[in-house]
Amino acid sequence: MDFSAPIVLENSRVRLRPLEVGDFEALKTAAFDKELWRYTLTRGDDAVSLAAYLRQALEAREQGLRYPFTIVDRVTGQLAGSTSYYNVLEADQRLSIGYTWVGREFQRTGLNRACKHLLLSHAFGQLGYERVELETDSRNHQSRTAMARMGATEEGTLRSHRLTQGGIRRDTVIFSIIKPEWSELRQSVFQEYEARG
Repeated sequence: MDFSAPIVLENSRVRLRPLEVGDFEALKTAAFDKELWRYTLTRGDDAVSLAAYLRQALEAREQGLRYPFTIVDRVTGQLAGSTSYYNVLEADQRLSIGYTWVGREFQRTGLNRACKHLLLSHAFGQLGYERVELETDSRNHQSRTAMARMGATEEGTLRSHRLTQGGIRRDTVIFSIIKPEWSELRQSVFQEYEARG
Protein backbone atom coordinates (compact mmCIF):
# COMPACT_ATOMS: atom_id res chain seq x y z
CA MET A 1 0.00 0.00 0.00
CA ASP A 2 1.33 3.41 -1.01
CA PHE A 3 0.94 5.77 1.96
CA SER A 4 1.93 8.76 -0.19
CA ALA A 5 -0.89 8.21 -2.70
CA PRO A 6 -4.03 10.36 -2.40
CA ILE A 7 -6.62 7.59 -1.93
CA VAL A 8 -10.22 8.74 -2.44
CA LEU A 9 -13.04 6.20 -2.02
CA GLU A 10 -16.68 6.99 -2.70
CA ASN A 11 -20.10 5.40 -2.86
CA SER A 12 -23.63 6.82 -2.91
CA ARG A 13 -23.56 7.67 0.81
CA VAL A 14 -20.03 8.73 1.74
CA ARG A 15 -16.69 9.97 0.42
CA LEU A 16 -13.44 9.05 2.13
CA ARG A 17 -10.47 11.24 1.33
CA PRO A 18 -7.08 11.74 2.98
CA LEU A 19 -7.25 13.55 6.32
CA GLU A 20 -5.71 17.04 6.21
CA VAL A 21 -4.62 19.57 8.84
CA GLY A 22 -7.10 21.99 7.26
CA ASP A 23 -10.01 19.71 8.29
CA PHE A 24 -9.71 20.95 11.88
CA GLU A 25 -12.42 23.65 11.73
CA ALA A 26 -14.94 21.51 9.85
CA LEU A 27 -14.39 18.50 12.13
CA LYS A 28 -14.91 20.46 15.37
CA THR A 29 -18.70 20.21 15.18
CA ALA A 30 -18.63 16.42 15.09
CA ALA A 31 -15.62 15.95 17.37
CA PHE A 32 -16.39 18.21 20.32
CA ASP A 33 -18.50 15.65 22.18
CA LYS A 34 -16.92 14.01 25.24
CA GLU A 35 -19.13 10.90 25.04
CA LEU A 36 -17.88 10.17 21.52
CA TRP A 37 -14.36 9.54 22.83
CA ARG A 38 -15.32 7.49 25.88
CA TYR A 39 -13.68 4.23 24.70
CA THR A 40 -11.03 5.53 22.32
CA LEU A 41 -7.29 5.39 22.93
CA THR A 42 -6.98 9.16 22.52
CA ARG A 43 -9.38 12.10 22.56
CA GLY A 44 -10.39 14.90 20.20
CA ASP A 45 -13.17 16.62 22.11
CA ASP A 46 -11.55 20.05 22.45
CA ALA A 47 -9.27 22.24 20.36
CA VAL A 48 -6.00 21.02 21.89
CA SER A 49 -6.80 17.31 21.73
CA LEU A 50 -8.31 17.48 18.22
CA ALA A 51 -5.22 19.33 16.92
CA ALA A 52 -3.02 16.68 18.56
CA TYR A 53 -5.17 13.91 17.05
CA LEU A 54 -4.78 15.37 13.54
CA ARG A 55 -1.04 15.88 13.99
CA GLN A 56 -0.48 12.33 15.25
CA ALA A 57 -2.58 10.83 12.45
CA LEU A 58 -0.68 12.74 9.77
CA GLU A 59 2.71 11.89 11.30
CA ALA A 60 1.71 8.22 11.37
CA ARG A 61 0.84 8.43 7.67
CA GLU A 62 4.24 9.95 6.88
CA GLN A 63 5.86 7.06 8.76
CA GLY A 64 3.81 4.45 6.85
CA LEU A 65 2.02 3.32 10.01
CA ARG A 66 -1.52 4.55 9.39
CA TYR A 67 -3.59 5.95 6.52
CA PRO A 68 -6.19 8.34 8.00
CA PHE A 69 -9.28 9.38 6.06
CA THR A 70 -11.77 12.18 6.53
CA ILE A 71 -15.39 10.97 6.37
CA VAL A 72 -17.52 13.27 4.20
CA ASP A 73 -21.29 12.76 4.43
CA ARG A 74 -22.51 13.04 0.83
CA VAL A 75 -26.07 13.86 1.94
CA THR A 76 -25.11 17.06 3.78
CA GLY A 77 -21.57 17.69 2.54
CA GLN A 78 -20.42 17.90 6.17
CA LEU A 79 -17.30 16.32 7.62
CA ALA A 80 -18.64 13.60 9.89
CA GLY A 81 -15.48 12.11 11.41
CA SER A 82 -12.46 10.02 10.56
CA THR A 83 -11.35 6.42 10.01
CA SER A 84 -8.06 4.76 9.15
CA TYR A 85 -6.19 1.78 7.79
CA TYR A 86 -3.39 0.72 10.14
CA ASN A 87 -1.29 -2.37 10.97
CA VAL A 88 -0.80 -2.74 7.22
CA LEU A 89 1.26 -5.88 6.68
CA GLU A 90 1.74 -6.49 2.97
CA ALA A 91 3.73 -9.69 3.49
CA ASP A 92 0.77 -11.21 5.36
CA GLN A 93 -1.83 -9.55 3.10
CA ARG A 94 -3.70 -8.12 6.08
CA LEU A 95 -4.55 -4.78 7.62
CA SER A 96 -6.73 -3.24 10.28
CA ILE A 97 -9.54 -0.71 10.03
CA GLY A 98 -9.93 1.54 13.04
CA TYR A 99 -9.37 4.91 14.69
CA THR A 100 -12.98 5.40 13.58
CA TRP A 101 -15.17 8.08 15.07
CA VAL A 102 -18.36 9.57 13.70
CA GLY A 103 -20.24 12.55 15.12
CA ARG A 104 -23.38 11.74 17.07
CA GLU A 105 -25.75 13.21 14.45
CA PHE A 106 -24.32 10.80 11.86
CA GLN A 107 -24.59 7.69 14.03
CA ARG A 108 -27.30 5.15 13.17
CA THR A 109 -27.71 6.71 9.71
CA GLY A 110 -25.85 4.03 7.73
CA LEU A 111 -22.82 6.28 7.31
CA ASN A 112 -20.39 4.07 9.25
CA ARG A 113 -21.50 0.96 7.35
CA ALA A 114 -21.04 2.84 4.06
CA CYS A 115 -17.48 3.71 5.18
CA LYS A 116 -16.74 0.09 6.03
CA HIS A 117 -18.06 -0.96 2.60
CA LEU A 118 -15.55 1.32 0.89
CA LEU A 119 -12.62 0.32 3.09
CA LEU A 120 -13.34 -3.40 2.79
CA SER A 121 -13.90 -3.17 -0.99
CA HIS A 122 -10.57 -1.40 -1.42
CA ALA A 123 -8.71 -3.81 0.89
CA PHE A 124 -10.01 -6.99 -0.74
CA GLY A 125 -10.28 -5.60 -4.27
CA GLN A 126 -7.63 -3.06 -5.24
CA LEU A 127 -5.12 -4.08 -2.54
CA GLY A 128 -5.83 -7.81 -2.88
CA TYR A 129 -5.53 -8.47 0.85
CA GLU A 130 -6.79 -11.66 2.47
CA ARG A 131 -7.74 -10.46 5.95
CA VAL A 132 -9.14 -7.30 7.55
CA GLU A 133 -9.10 -6.91 11.32
CA LEU A 134 -11.15 -4.61 13.53
CA GLU A 135 -10.63 -4.12 17.24
CA THR A 136 -12.49 -2.34 19.99
CA ASP A 137 -12.47 -1.82 23.73
CA SER A 138 -14.33 -4.74 25.33
CA ARG A 139 -16.52 -2.19 27.20
CA ASN A 140 -17.71 -0.60 23.93
CA HIS A 141 -20.87 -2.63 23.34
CA GLN A 142 -22.15 -0.28 20.60
CA SER A 143 -19.00 -0.84 18.55
CA ARG A 144 -18.99 -4.60 19.16
CA THR A 145 -22.62 -4.85 18.06
CA ALA A 146 -21.94 -2.82 14.90
CA MET A 147 -18.98 -5.04 13.95
CA ALA A 148 -21.03 -8.21 14.40
CA ARG A 149 -23.96 -6.77 12.41
CA MET A 150 -21.73 -6.06 9.44
CA GLY A 151 -20.64 -9.69 9.32
CA ALA A 152 -17.31 -9.57 11.13
CA THR A 153 -16.40 -12.63 13.19
CA GLU A 154 -15.48 -12.08 16.83
CA GLU A 155 -12.24 -13.99 17.34
CA GLY A 156 -11.47 -13.32 20.97
CA THR A 157 -10.34 -10.92 23.65
CA LEU A 158 -6.77 -9.80 24.25
CA ARG A 159 -6.61 -9.17 27.98
CA SER A 160 -4.87 -6.06 29.36
CA HIS A 161 -3.93 -5.34 25.75
CA ARG A 162 -3.50 -1.60 25.36
CA LEU A 163 -3.01 1.44 27.52
CA THR A 164 -5.92 3.81 27.05
CA GLN A 165 -7.07 7.16 28.43
CA GLY A 166 -6.58 7.78 32.11
CA GLY A 167 -3.86 5.15 32.37
CA ILE A 168 -6.38 2.29 32.12
CA ARG A 169 -5.26 -0.98 30.51
CA ARG A 170 -8.10 -2.10 28.30
CA ASP A 171 -9.13 -5.52 27.09
CA THR A 172 -9.37 -5.49 23.29
CA VAL A 173 -11.92 -7.54 21.34
CA ILE A 174 -10.67 -8.63 17.89
CA PHE A 175 -13.00 -9.12 14.93
CA SER A 176 -12.10 -10.07 11.37
CA ILE A 177 -13.43 -10.50 7.86
CA ILE A 178 -11.51 -12.72 5.44
CA LYS A 179 -11.53 -12.56 1.66
CA PRO A 180 -13.64 -15.72 1.05
CA GLU A 181 -16.44 -14.13 3.13
CA TRP A 182 -16.40 -10.83 1.26
CA SER A 183 -18.42 -11.82 -1.82
CA GLU A 184 -21.32 -13.02 0.35
CA LEU A 185 -21.19 -9.93 2.59
CA ARG A 186 -21.22 -7.67 -0.49
CA GLN A 187 -24.53 -9.24 -1.54
CA SER A 188 -26.11 -9.21 1.94
CA VAL A 189 -24.92 -6.70 4.53
CA PHE A 190 -23.52 -4.20 2.00
CA GLN A 191 -25.99 -4.83 -0.84
CA GLU A 192 -27.37 -1.29 -1.04
CA TYR A 193 -23.88 0.15 -1.61
CA GLU A 194 -22.99 -2.51 -4.17
CA ALA A 195 -26.15 -1.80 -6.17
CA ARG A 196 -25.78 1.98 -6.22
CA GLY A 197 -21.99 2.18 -6.27
